[in-house]
Amino acid sequence: MLDQKNNPYQQRIEKALESILPVATDHKSPNKLEEAMRYAVLDGGKRVRPLLVYATGEALGFSLGSLDKPAVAIELMHAYSLVHDDLPCMDDDELRRGKKTVHKAFDEATAVLTGDALQALAFEVLSQQDPDISLQNQLTMLNILAKVSGNSGMVQGQAIDLAAVGQVLTEQQLEKMHSHKTGALIRGSVLMASHCSSEERNKKLMDQRCALKNYAEAIGLAFQVRDDILDIQSDTETLGKQQGADIAADKPTYPSIMGMDKAKEKLFLLHQQAIDSVVNFGKEADLLRDIAAFIVKRIA
Repeated sequence: MLDQKNNPYQQRIEKALESILPVATDHKSPNKLEEAMRYAVLDGGKRVRPLLVYATGEALGFSLGSLDKPAVAIELMHAYSLVHDDLPCMDDDELRRGKKTVHKAFDEATAVLTGDALQALAFEVLSQQDPDISLQNQLTMLNILAKVSGNSGMVQGQAIDLAAVGQVLTEQQLEKMHSHKTGALIRGSVLMASHCSSEERNKKLMDQRCALKNYAEAIGLAFQVRDDILDIQSDTETLGKQQGADIAADKPTYPSIMGMDKAKEKLFLLHQQAIDSVVNFGKEADLLRDIAAFIVKRIA
């Protein structure tokens, strides 16, 4: 099982995020934006997406240094999405990761600018040249990040989510929404990591990338199914955000459209699908397997 606290990659990403974010000195100074950026990113979060970057790189035998930039970029993009999702015009949440959301801790305008700045910083980090990654692969990673973040991915998922409030969706419609909103960045984490090399090595890598994409799609959906279950069965203190928020907002969830037992069965099947996807990998993919287990068993 994944030991997040003692995982060396967890410690590595925390240091990398700490070093890339601007340092703020005074909350009342013009550096309030920098303080809000650090507040939004540091001191909290499961770091599942950057861990997936490192786990994928480990499975493919890529150098550790080549994985740092995409790991940082994907977490910055995720943090931006949370800041904007929490805004009053979106989900209007007051708690995130056990503390006040950015627009509550600072103000709404600062929260908007914080999300904007984090998104731009993600692309800035990923566009910095790395000698371990070919320029073609770097361009591919930038393209992946843009696609999974924008209209083809996460932003489209949020738009569908907002339009679905009060609606009755089919399981297929709900899956489409979450494959964009939640699954896109998870898929992007794995796909970007699969390009962290100096060249396209051979057909084997192409086959491995296909298997990893299937793995990512399964755990991306599993992550949301587990979220929906926890929204009902957990509590606010454990979750670090308001329990029952989806029900209160009249949002469609897996338990609401298929029942709790069927939702749990779907979670089990998605976990098995993820494990089956990496069956041709050896021990080098054990961290990917551990992450899949963590996603379906997590309590927050």
